[in-house]
Amino acid sequence: MTNSRILVIGAGLAGSEASWFLASRGVSVVLAEVKTLKLNPAQKNPDFAELVCTNSLKSLDPDSAHGLLKTEMRAMGSIVLEVADQTAVPAGDALAVDRALFSKAMTDRLRHHPLIKVIDVEAADPLEMMRELECSHCIIATGPLTTSPLESWMVNNLGAEDIYFY
Repeated sequence: MTNSRILVIGAGLAGSEASWFLASRGVSVVLAEVKTLKLNPAQKNPDFAELVCTNSLKSLDPDSAHGLLKTEMRAMGSIVLEVADQTAVPAGDALAVDRALFSKAMTDRLRHHPLIKVIDVEAADPLEMMRELECSHCIIATGPLTTSPLESWMVNNLGAEDIYFY
């Protein structure tokens, strides 16, 4: 897989984490993000991994589901948790961050990773993008306010009955 190039569509939490995970293991990544071109109604800035609803990443207690997930993510080298720790604000037993600093740091880290090529583009057809960018695989990590062209492609190619929250 290290000779592959992977297309990741979406630089939210999942797309950012997936891109970092792959690149940290020697896989070349093309990270496609549209928000630098146009924000959706929930977004406030063009930085990646923007936390739009809250600044809390929930409990750190390893006996809770959220805390256990964080323990597992840390063991796998999570960029989200590394940057969250660096931008943390007081929140009791929860992990909360300064949202602006968190997103800026995530963007800087991803844009400067030597194996991650960020492209500012609206994805409309992932298969065509894979061909154009010479990618062997694609991860669609788009959020709930997916752009209309990509949403249409997903419904037409993946089926609407299996898409609940993208």
